Amino acid sequence: MNITLSKKEINGRLAAIPSKSMAHRLLICAALSNAPTEIECHGTSADIKATINCLRALGTTIEQQKQRIYVAPAKTKMDKVSCDCGESGSTLRFILPILGALGKESLLTMHGRLPSRPMTPLTDALSQHGCTFSSPGTNPLSMSGQLTAGHYQMPGHVSSQYISGLLFALPLLADDSEIALTSPLQSAPYVAMTLCALAQFGIHPAYNTPPVMDGQNIKIPGRQTYRSPGKVYVEGDWSNAAFMLCAGALGGRVTLTGLSLQSLQGDQKIIELLTRFGAQVEIEKNQITVKKAPLRAIEIDAADIPDLVPILAVTAAGAKGTTVIYHIERLRLKESDRVQTVQELLTRLGAVVNVKEDAIEIAGTGALHGGTVDAYGDHRIAMSAAVASLLCQTPVSLSGAQAVEKSYPTFFEDFNQL
Repeated sequence: MNITLSKKEINGRLAAIPSKSMAHRLLICAALSNAPTEIECHGTSADIKATINCLRALGTTIEQQKQRIYVAPAKTKMDKVSCDCGESGSTLRFILPILGALGKESLLTMHGRLPSRPMTPLTDALSQHGCTFSSPGTNPLSMSGQLTAGHYQMPGHVSSQYISGLLFALPLLADDSEIALTSPLQSAPYVAMTLCALAQFGIHPAYNTPPVMDGQNIKIPGRQTYRSPGKVYVEGDWSNAAFMLCAGALGGRVTLTGLSLQSLQGDQKIIELLTRFGAQVEIEKNQITVKKAPLRAIEIDAADIPDLVPILAVTAAGAKGTTVIYHIERLRLKESDRVQTVQELLTRLGAVVNVKEDAIEIAGTGALHGGTVDAYGDHRIAMSAAVASLLCQTPVSLSGAQAVEKSYPTFFEDFNQL
């Protein structure tokens, strides 16, 4: 889908869409629980649908209504399952350890760049504990065997989703386990979100609260039972809200409702970053307003907020001075190589962007000239291009705009309302 976006002054109010990250987690917990669960969730996306499809393949009954999802655990045992993970890294990395814990013979289909995204640390760990996989790089990927408890070694700097996947699966095993992180954990807020979802279903990484962590080790007792709380709620999504909030900082005024300031989502940091950029940020009881103001360059550590980098780079182009965003190495492993695609997006629109080994520098002038760009099959690049149009003197022609279906299907509808 090709669209054209022109510079405009924006002034509007929107409700934040549900958190994709939390929806994945609550759906999985509900599917593994001992009784049905009602999930309040006013909207889905391609990634959430991928998780729903995989859970249905396990025999879970899932009924979707406009603002709610009803999940009933599987009643019959299915020895062989076929899962279509779409392009969702969360779905694939969460479901693999669960399939192992359930002892399922499985076939997992992947699309887009997902087959080339890192999986070896997770499949190696599962292989060392009873699971067998088809050759690396095969798609569909086949898996069999019964996952066993024990000592798991896992890097913390490649993907926090490996740790979250094990946290879902290991409590189901008959014996206790331990996850030993071999490198510092990045994107730690996402692991905190997993722990929060598990706690709502009575699952705890250790018998003590808070969780027992011995240095870089997480201890997980087995023989636990997921117990449905009956009803749960998917909070607003800070990751996708960031695009609209940054639009307010660059193009006028935007108010968002439905975002929790007590959220564990790491991308809530967008409020602090926009304030540092110089935007006017107003926080009331149940809404956040961001207004346009002269912006200044800042330095940003992206270790825990990799998904914010594309829109932060666009915001930096609207600020005076050179913004430096560092700890960006994992961006090369996303739906696109986001180091490269962010650089190409902004360069085509007239920005000066320099990439170093682990940092990207944006020489902001407060304006861009516009042009023709591609989404590169990446939802966050597509949304970033739309927001960048607010800085452009001539229209932005965007190809591949349908990439937003992955996380925010109504993005352009909402953006056009502003």
